Amino acid sequence: MRRRRIIAMFTLLVLAAVACTSTKTKDSSLGVRVLEAVVVEREFEAPGTGGTSDRSSGSWYLVFEAREGEATAHYRYQVTRQQYFRFPEGTRVQLVLADNLLREIRPLPGS
Repeated sequence: MRRRRIIAMFTLLVLAAVACTSTKTKDSSLGVRVLEAVVVEREFEAPGTGGTSDRSSGSWYLVFEAREGEATAHYRYQVTRQQYFRFPEGTRVQLVLADNLLREIRPLPGS
């Protein structure tokens, strides 16, 4: 009887430890970040191509290059047609990211 209690307590402790570690790894929220970036490429996927959800007009993408500390990061986000034409290659912008999702593109003064 005592042996069963020890095994049961040990099992509960192991399960509790696993539950605590799994919740930490699932929390991937990065919060809101504001980055200065440069538009380095514009991409268009025609209607009916791979990841295109809107069959009538296609999908528009902007590729950005930003400095994060010592590293250079590249981001590719789907944008509206208006944003695609508003920000040509070489345009300096400010990106507002929430949990690594693009929320806003702001032109930087002098761009």
